[in-house]
Amino acid sequence: MQNLWNDSHAEKLVEDYAAKGVGRDLALRVYTTRLLGGEPRLVLHGGGNTSLKTRATDILGREWDVLCVKGSGWDMGVIEPAGLPAVKMDALLAARKLGALSDEDMVAMQRANLIDAYAPNPSIETLLHAFLPHKFVDHTHSTAILALVDQVDSEPLCREVFGKRMGFVPYIKPGFDLAKAAADIYDADPSVEGLILDKHGIFTFAEDAKGAYDLMIEFVTMAENYVARKGGKPFASVVLPAALANPAEISPYLRGALAIPEGEGRFGRMVSDFRTSPKILDYVNAETAEELAVRGVSTPDLSIRIKTGPMVLPAPEAGKLEEYGETVRDKVAAFSARYRAYFESNDARDDVKRTMLDPMPRLTLVRGLGLFGHGRSLKEAKVAADCGEMLIEAVTGAETVGSFQPLALSDLFELEYWSLEQAKLAANKPKALSGQVMLITGGAGAIGAATAKLFAAQGAHAVVVDLDAEKAEAVAKEAGNASIGVGADVTDSTSVRAAFEKAVEVYGGVDIAISNAGAAWQGRIGELDDATLRKSFELNFFAHQSVARNAVRIFRMQKTGGVLLFNTSKQAINPGANFGAYGLPKAATLFLSRQYALDYGAEGIRSNAVNADRIRSGLLTDEMIASRAKARGVSEKDYMGGNLLGLEVRAEDVAQAFLHQALAERTTADVTTVDGGNIAAALR
Repeated sequence: MQNLWNDSHAEKLVEDYAAKGVGRDLALRVYTTRLLGGEPRLVLHGGGNTSLKTRATDILGREWDVLCVKGSGWDMGVIEPAGLPAVKMDALLAARKLGALSDEDMVAMQRANLIDAYAPNPSIETLLHAFLPHKFVDHTHSTAILALVDQVDSEPLCREVFGKRMGFVPYIKPGFDLAKAAADIYDADPSVEGLILDKHGIFTFAEDAKGAYDLMIEFVTMAENYVARKGGKPFASVVLPAALANPAEISPYLRGALAIPEGEGRFGRMVSDFRTSPKILDYVNAETAEELAVRGVSTPDLSIRIKTGPMVLPAPEAGKLEEYGETVRDKVAAFSARYRAYFESNDARDDVKRTMLDPMPRLTLVRGLGLFGHGRSLKEAKVAADCGEMLIEAVTGAETVGSFQPLALSDLFELEYWSLEQAKLAANKPKALSGQVMLITGGAGAIGAATAKLFAAQGAHAVVVDLDAEKAEAVAKEAGNASIGVGADVTDSTSVRAAFEKAVEVYGGVDIAISNAGAAWQGRIGELDDATLRKSFELNFFAHQSVARNAVRIFRMQKTGGVLLFNTSKQAINPGANFGAYGLPKAATLFLSRQYALDYGAEGIRSNAVNADRIRSGLLTDEMIASRAKARGVSEKDYMGGNLLGLEVRAEDVAQAFLHQALAERTTADVTTVDGGNIAAALR
């Protein structure tokens, strides 16, 4: 592994932080923590921790010996000094004299001794850092180290690789007991330069930041070289079909099967992130992939991200997608049953009250294709996929060295169902649309942008589709929540399908489709040329059908229902003079929405429409407002507020109507009017 220490970079960071009142040692602690956290083969998403023993001053001006240790929730790759909260050392060292200390009391004690009461919770391994005497202590979950410790004979193997330079700590759950045991092993031989934690990871330590970091890289490199010297290909491959389906073809089936049933046709949905590479393919195609999957994970921390390990699916044969969809459902059901049995058997060992997590996998290996990470957001899905790649790295190394034998599932259970983690999960309430994917056409317009932003704020990932790709991307960026912009011409069925395929490629499927794109042509109907009328029908009717047809195709693959929403405009029921070219296709679209409600309601697919009027947008431009106001002999303000409430209706009001319809689980074939009140346009 490459040593990334750079003197000039380190000194530049020291200089920058000095201007902010941060001392040299803490600045260098931040520097090496970032170096470690930026390497996924060492640290993944909140894993690992580092510390510094120094002095700090409290709010009363009193100076204390403290341990600055990585705080909960901080990513080592981008950590700041605030991510290393200072804890009073005297209290931490006093804890070593205790015979026992529960996790809850340990956390409370650490919080009570923070210099800054508003700082994040110190790491669960704070006491281990405190009990070691060195100024700088580093801890990672190196995949190369895991290849050595995930073995039956891990201790003699580590002795062979590292000699007497490293102490060896048998597996103990992170917390007070591990801290005491590790400190005792160090005290028995203070000449060691680090500690290997069985089934867990590695600690290194020194009196300066560079020394601790250098040792980490040196020992990890020794492990990597040992694995490399073993050489050979650890896996024999299964036979694959002659022609494989592609990932986008199977993603909706997989995503639908993974949706968490919540009763009454409701589902907790997840999104997926796909990865592939030669290394991933070697692993997922291994004859032993399923056997390895049920053994567990390479380090206990991964259980919080990917449960007890991955689900393995057979290779999808091209042209047999429906049959494969049934296979996926069977495999998910088997995984869920196995997970429930794992929970029930381990939960029964004591009287602790626990709530079982959902039993769905967070990592899926697909033979012939690669891996999918799953989560209630794209961020969570990517984290799961990252963990999958590092699991493959560690297990491949372990199988090269010998045989992958990770922590027993009974011990893993203690980490996955750690009481403090359970409390954190209980407090984490998902948003109304968490895990859902919405696609909106005309997304760069006023209504489209307002709707994408509102849905993203409610937890959905928005696919903003517009003829102008750059504007679509800008709207998606503003909406946030890992939304994307896609350029597409909705009057081109191939382009529409490509937009949906992009949604599937990025997120795994679609749950809500809002057909919003439209444009208006004016003219008296009897004097309108056929070309103009046909052009309007292409955009204001047939494009809606194209969007709905593609959405339903995906909904039916997922089998979790879905929502179709149409922008039909008040013209659909209250035609305006000289607006027939616009109103006629809109009227047809209104009935299209009801036809979808009728034809697909039994499959849980809802279809509703919004009738909006006089919304400032690309369709109702300032020039058109001026023209319509002049034609009616009123001011522009009176024209825009020409309704029962006397208020101008905004794009955000239409977005709220779409959101209401998306969340109204018992409503379909509905038409919601958003016009401030217009009796002539009221449905009757």
